[in-house]
Amino acid sequence: MASHRTESDTLGPVDLPADALFGAQTMRAIENFPISGRRVPLAVIYALAEIKAAAAAAHAEAERLPLEFAAAIQQAASEVQNGEWDEQFPVDVFQTGSGTSSNMNVNEVLANRAGQLLGDALGASRVHPNDHVNLAQSSNDVFPSALHIATARALHDQLLPSLRGLAALCHVLADEHFGLMKTGRTHLMDAMPIRFGQSFRGFAQQLDGASERLQACLPELQQLALGGTAVGTGVNAPAGFSTMVCAALRPVGNVEFRPTARPFQAQSSVDSLTAYSGSLRGLASSLAKISNDIRWMASGPLNGLHELQIPVVQPGSSIMPAKVNPVICESVLMVCTQVYGIDASVGFANSQGQFELNTMLPLVGTLVLEATGSLAAACESLDQRCLAGCEPRPEASARVALNPILATALAPKIGYEAAAVLAKEALRSGRSLRELALEQTELDAHQIDALLDPARLCGERGRNQGN
Repeated sequence: MASHRTESDTLGPVDLPADALFGAQTMRAIENFPISGRRVPLAVIYALAEIKAAAAAAHAEAERLPLEFAAAIQQAASEVQNGEWDEQFPVDVFQTGSGTSSNMNVNEVLANRAGQLLGDALGASRVHPNDHVNLAQSSNDVFPSALHIATARALHDQLLPSLRGLAALCHVLADEHFGLMKTGRTHLMDAMPIRFGQSFRGFAQQLDGASERLQACLPELQQLALGGTAVGTGVNAPAGFSTMVCAALRPVGNVEFRPTARPFQAQSSVDSLTAYSGSLRGLASSLAKISNDIRWMASGPLNGLHELQIPVVQPGSSIMPAKVNPVICESVLMVCTQVYGIDASVGFANSQGQFELNTMLPLVGTLVLEATGSLAAACESLDQRCLAGCEPRPEASARVALNPILATALAPKIGYEAAAVLAKEALRSGRSLRELALEQTELDAHQIDALLDPARLCGERGRNQGN
């Protein structure tokens, strides 16, 4: 059997592997873009295939496409979405900025596979990639629509569940450890005491807020540029086509995709993805803060804070036998750092749209999906491999009552300056604040004990999830 076959596009004949489902334009892209070896994410390919199947159904219903062609395209698209032909989508991320190469890659694979299903020889399909699979579509409206579909699904199905799971665990930890106290810190220096439960509640509240902001991105991501075709005007797209296609797409949650009300903005920019990327950066900043707090609290065991015991998941050093490190926190911090870089790239890419089209679509989609997946995995890792097994150290609570910073509680009774004198004397002499207050103030033991009670000073705020 021949190892190659020849197909043609508008530029002429092209040799390609005999068994390839893709065609001439894909082969040109393979040859033209040997840049990174990173392929367009399969989530985008699957979204493109889903659009093609929905479009074929809409055209068949309107009698613009033979029923047998539409059925074959839908079957081929289903196979693609099921992962049966993943190797047939080799085009590099760094390609034509509109995603045309990947759009045509999908068109060609679906056309050739549909032809096979109809009994045609490979490379001699009656189903045409442009005239049938891409009917009433342009890369300029289809590819950004596929990015929205893939991103909305990744957010809804991957990131939000992982993030909410981590937040839920932090709420559980807040409830379990609300009775234990630790030294609070501002500017990295000792401050008034706080409950472990209040610290965990703060983590949970940060994550809840990030979840709400990300959830708010979904409605805009569910608006698609479909129907705008080349420049947003809808040339060659029949009336009602985009609405029919959107209705045939699988919803995200209980919300269906719908045509955008701003077609020119949707094709000339990636504003929605840029806003979403900013929310991902916000989550990254929260995760970084939480991860840093955890590893600081776990530092030690002899010369660190050593307030929190986190799970030991692997040896920490190749030379120091007993050392263990907060490796899960470090892994999460690297993800967060990468997301900051991704957001900077996405923001700059959005600024590089010219006139009626942004020409950095494959890069933006790839980066946003990478950030979404990495953050989802980071949330799960922090949840399952770190916080799920953490325990407050009992000595952290014992140290609270010995801290001269508690002189703050005496200030309303004896004045700020007198309280400062007591705190400094306690630090200098090593004597307890209680002992010095008994000697140097008119307060009695009962009053001093009540004022310096760490549980009273921490209060009850945060005991319940809603406060």
